Amino acid sequence: MLSQAALEMMMMMIMELCAQQNSNVTGTVPALPLESQHTPDANNYVPVMQLPAFNWNKPNQALHSVTKRHRKLLKTNTAIRPFYRYSSSPKPTHKSWQNFYHKQKTRRRLIKEVCGKYQNISRTITPHQVSRIYVEDRHKLLYCEVPKAGCSNWKRVLMVLAGVASSTHKINHDTVHYSNHLTRLDSLARHAVSERLRSYTKVLFIREPMERLVSAFRDKFESPNSYYHPVFGKPIISKYRVNASKSALRTGSGVTFQEFIRYLLDVHRPIGMDIHWEPVSQLCSPCLLDYDFIGKLETIESEANFLLRKVGAPKNLTFPSFKDRNPEAVRTSKHLAQRYFTQLSASERQKVYDFFYMDYLMFNYSKPFQDVF
Repeated sequence: MLSQAALEMMMMMIMELCAQQNSNVTGTVPALPLESQHTPDANNYVPVMQLPAFNWNKPNQALHSVTKRHRKLLKTNTAIRPFYRYSSSPKPTHKSWQNFYHKQKTRRRLIKEVCGKYQNISRTITPHQVSRIYVEDRHKLLYCEVPKAGCSNWKRVLMVLAGVASSTHKINHDTVHYSNHLTRLDSLARHAVSERLRSYTKVLFIREPMERLVSAFRDKFESPNSYYHPVFGKPIISKYRVNASKSALRTGSGVTFQEFIRYLLDVHRPIGMDIHWEPVSQLCSPCLLDYDFIGKLETIESEANFLLRKVGAPKNLTFPSFKDRNPEAVRTSKHLAQRYFTQLSASERQKVYDFFYMDYLMFNYSKPFQDVF
């Protein structure tokens, strides 16, 4: 049981969050009632979450500010339990399918319990909150795009499912991201959005937050990039680098990891947030949208293939494992990510952990460093 003081603090947190969220309600398309979402099979899933609508049209920095006292209140509540881990088989047996179902129930239950701490009476869905969701009508799938968590290959799979391509291996990177072959949920009419949220399988794949962050930094700033260097690199170097060279200020190339982290943690950023390092708890609104399937990059092939079999995908379609951008570069692993974070002070590591704290709690990832609390 929480003490009276803890309960009062929790109510203050809720009131603050509600005030922050309600102050950012915009958008031209009418909001959707949360009740329009369907309730999955009771034998396989936990009930639909009764949760608040987080109304915003751009990331709210205040929601990332998690204090030590906030974390203590969340962590000491015995209702939050970690899920049990099971091994996955590339060719599921009856027993492994049961394990997959159990894993999904426990993952969804954990999200429900974490999100339940921010309950509010108002429950609506705005276009912004479904703007990262892609629609595949043939197999009734909704996929929320999380960059650096297998999204390119997931888009390839969606294109094959939709009949746009015959094989995932025949779709190059530019076609995946710039061809407009896939439909976004927020592009549809209100009634069409409501119907798909009610009846389609909603899918979310996530990744260990620090590994995802380092992967994004390496991809956007350590490799040539005609967009991120001038658009993000130039203002980052201009604000955070002392005695920057004219070349660096002109091109935006050569952003260091320390400079990138200073930008990320700055409440007065010189350039806005980007989906490649936005927390998943903000990007895909898991506290509002009742996702039916929550997968992890760490086991993406077995979990994605399990899902494809369950939605009736062609038997010859399996989740691809190739890497098409910077294929010669070493993949960002836990060990490699930790090497980057050794460049930061203990205080900076703590602040980055705080920034992604809800992702760690909601998706049951272990603390990335021993010196964070």
